[in-house]
Amino acid sequence: MSGELEKLIRCAQTGDRAACEQLILENTGLVWSIARRYFGRGADPEDLYQLGCVGFLKAVQGFDPAYGTRFSTYAVPKIAGEIRRFLRDDGSVKVSRSLKERAAAVKLTRQRMTGELGREPSLSEISERMELPAEDIAAAETATSAAESIQQETGEEGFTLEDILSTSGMEERIVEELTLREALRKLSDRERLVIDLRYFRGLTQDKAAKIIGVSQVQVSRIEKRALENLRNLI
Repeated sequence: MSGELEKLIRCAQTGDRAACEQLILENTGLVWSIARRYFGRGADPEDLYQLGCVGFLKAVQGFDPAYGTRFSTYAVPKIAGEIRRFLRDDGSVKVSRSLKERAAAVKLTRQRMTGELGREPSLSEISERMELPAEDIAAAETATSAAESIQQETGEEGFTLEDILSTSGMEERIVEELTLREALRKLSDRERLVIDLRYFRGLTQDKAAKIIGVSQVQVSRIEKRALENLRNLI
């Protein structure tokens, strides 16, 4: 551990607020990387990040260099534990009030348009009627329903993004996630969009297809190709 990091941690442990804020600022990427594992489970991403920060600060308070481990190795399970505790203890998982209200408005609009059109409206039609981005509408609906998570198996081989991140140690897992991000940047725009909608936003293939403007079968093919490319890149 660097001398600067150790000094910051010592200051934070004595109640130095500025040191705490600097530590969080410098480790924002780490907290988000852990919080992102729990996207698509009904909780708002910002709420997950805030919970992760709580876990991070608990790690700061409890860390001792004498443990002989890196601070990040010690902090990761603290961050994840705080988020898991929230998801477990709250059961139904809290969804922000504004998101609930938007989801209710989307549902009402969908019902009205179904009556008007004699069929279920497309996401783009609802988007135009409500003057909201299609992605925001999909996110609102997803947040109040049982969304697929990063653990959801996809494709004939049952391949998941979590498989990419599975390693023997926490430190190595973080490195693998950073590698994944770099690999994602090398995918085509459409492949990257499908992976983002399916795994990081928790949308079903059908919802992703409506946003992109292709069929569910096409999304399935794009997704399978993207996952195969990721495996080759990592």
